[in-house]
Amino acid sequence: MGLLSYKDRTIKKLILLSCLIIGIPIASTAYAVEVIAHISVKDSTLSTSQLKRIYTMRQLRWSDNSTIKVFVLPSQHELHQRFSKERLQVFPYQLNRIWHKLTYSGLGVAPTIVKTPEALFNAIKSTPGAIGYIDTPSQDNNLNEGAVNVIKIEN
Repeated sequence: MGLLSYKDRTIKKLILLSCLIIGIPIASTAYAVEVIAHISVKDSTLSTSQLKRIYTMRQLRWSDNSTIKVFVLPSQHELHQRFSKERLQVFPYQLNRIWHKLTYSGLGVAPTIVKTPEALFNAIKSTPGAIGYIDTPSQDNNLNEGAVNVIKIEN
């Protein structure tokens, strides 16, 4: 009573295994986070450390000496969390701490936060010197039309 029979445990294991097998293709549909910049930005590649310096507000200018304008999604947004972990190799809360220190010490300003990926893309497209990130397939048509530059990230 209360204990599962061998047959019930086997069925339960098979169901769990089936869920895992079915779940793998679903989980792999997450797309890579691409770093994008305004069409006026001439830099086509950045190292991971350069990207981290830009997003921690320590690098304020592009190689041509134009001002970098950083745009991000809210910290709770799934795309922002993936970008932070995959591209910057830091947790979102670590970025928030850095931005708060800069802001409250008066030594710098935090990035501009926009609410949606579409707003982020439009802000980058319309702001000279802007940098941000997207989930590739959602904005694929605009990338092909040359609305923004896709920045290659090298280690």
